[in-house]
Amino acid sequence: MKHEILVSFGRKVQMRRKELKLSQEQLAEEAGLHRTYIGMIERAEKNVTLVNIEKIAKALKISIPELF
Repeated sequence: MKHEILVSFGRKVQMRRKELKLSQEQLAEEAGLHRTYIGMIERAEKNVTLVNIEKIAKALKISIPELF
């Protein structure tokens, strides 16, 4: 069973990524993370760390609270 916060976070990451017309690979490169990790976050398969939340928010040009 996936935790609702992971599902919600993953959806918001994916929505913002698509708004910016970025591929998962482009977002991963910008954030300094692996493409498969971004995919796992978007599918709510990974419990992302605070450090990586910050990296993703910066790469998406969005504040951390806006991802929640």
